Amino acid sequence: MPQAITVLGIDPGSRATGFGVVSVSGPRVVYVASGVIRAESKVFSDRLQVIFGQMSGLLRQHAPDEVAIERVFMHRNADSALKLGQARAAAICATFKRPVPIHEYAAREVKQAVTGTGGAEKEQVQMMVARLLSLKGPLQADAADALAVALCHAHMRTVRRLAGGQATGSKRR
Repeated sequence: MPQAITVLGIDPGSRATGFGVVSVSGPRVVYVASGVIRAESKVFSDRLQVIFGQMSGLLRQHAPDEVAIERVFMHRNADSALKLGQARAAAICATFKRPVPIHEYAAREVKQAVTGTGGAEKEQVQMMVARLLSLKGPLQADAADALAVALCHAHMRTVRRLAGGQATGSKRR
């Protein structure tokens, strides 16, 4: 049996950043924890500080071996995309004290891995995450999205292992 690794999935947001922690051993993925970092201050830099601080605590608490994070996409509002990118950067910067490989996935890629379709609705993602991880009760949307990112990474690890290839996305050691 392969040694289990811990994956921290992150769904970045400037007001709500979801996190999900799973343990991966070969094809087996087990739920560890999930939740949402709430950053409600009207001062944007204060929100970034909350994300950084709480993410730092999660990294200490769960000591993940790998981090998977959703990529930023720009739809219509450039200002929103910039704020999302800064929130994402605050979460990534929290890993600098405990360097771990960081893998990035597009939202469509995450939805495809979890639901089978890149255009899935949030409710479909929540339902499939709960089903795949055998969870009972409702999941917060941001936490479910973060768990979906972690599940996508677990799936991609398996695919890469079977194909004998290297990881995609960015990584560091």
